[in-house]
Amino acid sequence: MTAPFIHPSAVIDDNVEIGDGSKIWHFCHVLSGSRIGARCVLGQNVMVGPDVSLGAGCKIQNNVSLYQGVTLEDDVFCGPSCVFTNVLTPRAFVERKDEFAPTLVRKGATIGANATIVCGVTIGNYAMVGAGAVVTKDVSAHQLVVGNAARPAGWVSRTGERLGDDLVCPRTGERYRETASGLEIVS
Repeated sequence: MTAPFIHPSAVIDDNVEIGDGSKIWHFCHVLSGSRIGARCVLGQNVMVGPDVSLGAGCKIQNNVSLYQGVTLEDDVFCGPSCVFTNVLTPRAFVERKDEFAPTLVRKGATIGANATIVCGVTIGNYAMVGAGAVVTKDVSAHQLVVGNAARPAGWVSRTGERLGDDLVCPRTGERYRETASGLEIVS
């Protein structure tokens, strides 16, 4: 077991769990009720919470805010300056904290730099959101989405390699097949 590393400039509120081996870097703020799994890395200027859950092995790059309602499962990668929203129709003069919509990012998914994830969606296992994409609806397991609004552009393997028509990972040789929820590994 390795104690978490917390940079002296980071602020960690009361009632926060931080897993073994996690690293929280410069100017981060983890708000009350949040849980950060083991072996996570929060880059500079990351804000988490309140009441946000990160699974083990997540990597959150610089300048990302994970608001209440966001849940990241294990091994999720969030690129620099990606954005999560928490209400669909924000107005500065209208209080909408009771309208926060939950957002779920499933195991192994990758969100590219400067992508926007509109609240209320689920991003499937090992999916990949391209840099700058704007996700407005659910993304299937292993699906690659790009653009504004994000649209399907192919499939990716568990290791992040783009799959051809044969659905065989060029890095590992793993074979995939299409299902109702995206792709799954066959062998």
